[in-house]
Amino acid sequence: MKKIGLVGGISWVSTMDYYKFINEGINSKLGGLNFAECIIYSLNFGDIQEKSWENSFELLLNACESLKRSKVDAIVLCANTAHLFADKLQEKIGLPIIHIGSETAKAINKQEFTKVGLLGTKFTMEMGFYKNKLEEYGLKVLIPEKQETRDYIQYTVKEELGIGFINPETKKKYIEIVNELIQDGAECIILGCTEIPMLISQSDFEIPTFDTTKIHSQAIVDYMLSTHK
Repeated sequence: MKKIGLVGGISWVSTMDYYKFINEGINSKLGGLNFAECIIYSLNFGDIQEKSWENSFELLLNACESLKRSKVDAIVLCANTAHLFADKLQEKIGLPIIHIGSETAKAINKQEFTKVGLLGTKFTMEMGFYKNKLEEYGLKVLIPEKQETRDYIQYTVKEELGIGFINPETKKKYIEIVNELIQDGAECIILGCTEIPMLISQSDFEIPTFDTTKIHSQAIVDYMLSTHK
């Protein structure tokens, strides 16, 4: 089994999901008392918020370098927004980074959807790093049209979901936002923030949803049990 390094704490509540899903995935494949060999470097999310995501490369690099010194075989960034620096980090540390955007796009391609609705932080929705990765796989990406809607998602991800608070009114609003994306032509929805699946899930919608945390975790399990480098 390969050893994986997880850059977590962004947020700690979704990092728990990663740890759970990865260990369950390894055990389902190997059985017995077999579980994942992994190391978690849990960042202080407050430090990232203080610097802002755009200025957090050094924090993420320090975490990755620490994990590399622990002899991990690959790195996982346990947040969609952290993939803002995925390519640069991979080049800098010389270890593979299992990319959440690529793995999500592969999962969507398998079901032959082409027009996807994307929910995530403002950075994930508005900046090119995530949408461009999806577009590399032939996907057309739709995001909420109104700035106030994207600001609302950002606020609730940070102030509610990031601390594990589930607000029924927020869930109702998210469902409305998704339904607007469906009206705009989205064939499926990407839950493109690792906290969002705590609030909404497949059971809330008739069209397929893609939980990036679960997709990413499965890809990690597959990598850990693979024979390739």
